[in-house]
Parts: sequence; structure tokens; C-alpha cells
Amino acid sequence: MNDEGTRTVTDDHRAPAGRRRVALLLAVAALAYLIDLGSKLLVVARLEGRAPVGVIGDWLELRVLRNPGAAFGMGEAMTVVFTLIAVGVVVVVARLARKLHSGPWAVALGLLLGGALGNLTDRLLRAPGGLRGAVVDFIAVRGFSVMNLADWAISVGGFLIVVLAFLGRELDGSGRRDGGEESAAPPAGETA
Repeated sequence: MNDEGTRTVTDDHRAPAGRRRVALLLAVAALAYLIDLGSKLLVVARLEGRAPVGVIGDWLELRVLRNPGAAFGMGEAMTVVFTLIAVGVVVVVARLARKLHSGPWAVALGLLLGGALGNLTDRLLRAPGGLRGAVVDFIAVRGFSVMNLADWAISVGGFLIVVLAFLGRELDGSGRRDGGEESAAPPAGETA
């Protein structure tokens, strides 16, 4: 809208693109969530209580671990805090979606949302229940951590957010051109 309250050509062009980007965000989030949920159900049913399964020797194994804390087993006494952080991530992504006109940002935020919802589901529904449920982790990388697919989605989404911010890409699809000036148009070959 311009100062007189009428729509400009740019506003008309951006509104439908924004809706498409929100749909992309939701599709990526749903896919990440469903893959995480399905993988957790499968490994709990088939692997829990059994010996680790080597994928790449002992360097990469499938080993079920119930984690009440955060990554690397930290903060086991702070399960409620991690639950509230996950809720906060969901709320922030929902608010950011209103400004979303960028495909790359939609993918990054979708991965973040799907991963947060995957771990939030565990926190709410797995034993001991309430806000204190333990997250099912099962991808064990020797000398690193035991994670799940939600953790990987959060990590990749976070990495993409850092890259997009470093490149000066905005949620609205604009970005910085050489010399630091703002550009409302996306780079050549990419749609807003």
C-alpha cells in the first residue's frame, strides 16, 4: 500500500507469492515432522532394548536413547525449559511467516518448525509425560552425539538461517547487492 491507501503493482505481486511461500514452509515442516515421527516410532518398536546396529562400522550406529535434556545430554534437569523453548520457536516461526516471501527462508523456517514440533511431541507425549517427556534419539555418531531426525532438521534449518542472514537475504525476498544497497528484487534466475 502507498501513502494514499491504494495497492501498488509490487504489493499485488508480493501478496500471492507470500502465500505460496507459507505453503512451502508448511509443507517442509509437515514433511520434516512426519519423517521424524515415523522414524521414532520405527526405532522404538524395532530397536529399543536391543544392541546398537552398525550403519558405518562403529562410527555411525542406530542406538535408542531417551534424552530428557538437550543436545549432548546437557540440561537433563531442565526438560520443562526445553519444552517452553520449543513452544517459543513454533510461535516465532508462525509470526515470521506473515512476512515470508522468500523460498529459501521458507525451507529454513520449515525445517526449524518441523524439527521443533517433532521434539515437542516427544516432550508432551512420551514418558513421563506432561512437559517432561524424554526425546527419542537414535542416530549415534562416534565421539559426537546421539540425535534424531528432528535435531538434524533443526540444525540444517539453523545453518540455512545463518547463511541467509550472512548473505543479506531478507524474509521478504529482498537482499543486499554489491556495495550494501538494498534490492527489492531477488537475484537473477530466482523468484521472490
